[in-house]
Amino acid sequence: MKKPIPTFETDKEAEDFVDTADLSAYDLAGGEVVRFELKRKDKAVTLRLPGELLDAVRARAERAGMPYQRFIRMAVERALQEPKSSSG
Repeated sequence: MKKPIPTFETDKEAEDFVDTADLSAYDLAGGEVVRFELKRKDKAVTLRLPGELLDAVRARAERAGMPYQRFIRMAVERALQEPKSSSG
């Protein structure tokens, strides 16, 4: 049986724990992937969308727990990472 991850009061406590703990001894099943925005955004885009589509994007972004503009950016990034189809 693996140990539960402790709760930390500060980022420093969490950093110290990760630096010294054997994480293979802990249950990481409840963890979630976090994507950090590290690259500077230096270009802006204006995009016109039907209201219903924008409402759907905003709702999906809210369920994902992120701003809708980041959600759109991530969708574009995913689309560009998909392998090219062999038909064209």
